[in-house]
Amino acid sequence: MDLILWRHAQAQDAPPGCDDASRALTHKGEGQAARIAAWLDRQLPESTRVLVSPARRAEQTAKALGRKYKLRDELVPDSSAEELLALLKWSPETAAPHKGAVLLVGHQPMLGQLAARLLGTAESVCDIRKGAVWWLRSRYRDGQLHVALVAVVSPDLI
Repeated sequence: MDLILWRHAQAQDAPPGCDDASRALTHKGEGQAARIAAWLDRQLPESTRVLVSPARRAEQTAKALGRKYKLRDELVPDSSAEELLALLKWSPETAAPHKGAVLLVGHQPMLGQLAARLLGTAESVCDIRKGAVWWLRSRYRDGQLHVALVAVVSPDLI
C-alpha cells in the first residue's frame, strides 16, 4: 500500500472569535496547493482514494488536485495517529488490509505522528511542512512488514 500524507497549504490566521476549521488558504497557500497538486496528479494512480479533513484549508488544498475526495472527521486538526490507523484499518501485524494508494490531506502534528509511527522514528523527525507531501510505501518482504519513505516533496522545491 502507498500512503501519501499531504499537509494543507499555508492558511490565514484565525481572526478573534473565528472557528479554526473555517480558516482559508492564503494566496501563497493556493500556489503551494496548485504546485503540489500538479506533481501529485502526475504520480498518483487513478484509483487513489483521497480522504480529507473537513477543515476549510484542507479541503481547499485537496480541491487543487481536481479528483474526487471524501471528507473524514478522523482527519480534523485534533485527531491522533491512532485514529488515522483505525481509519486505514492498519495494524502492526497486517499493515493496511488493502493494496493501492491512499492520500490523506490533513494537519500537523497528526500527519507527522503517523509518519513517525509507521517509520519507527521519533516524532520530532517527522515535521511535515505546510503544503508538503510525504509518500510512504508498505510491503511484506521475507515475512516482515517494511515501511519505506519513497518521497518528500515541498512546494518550495517545485
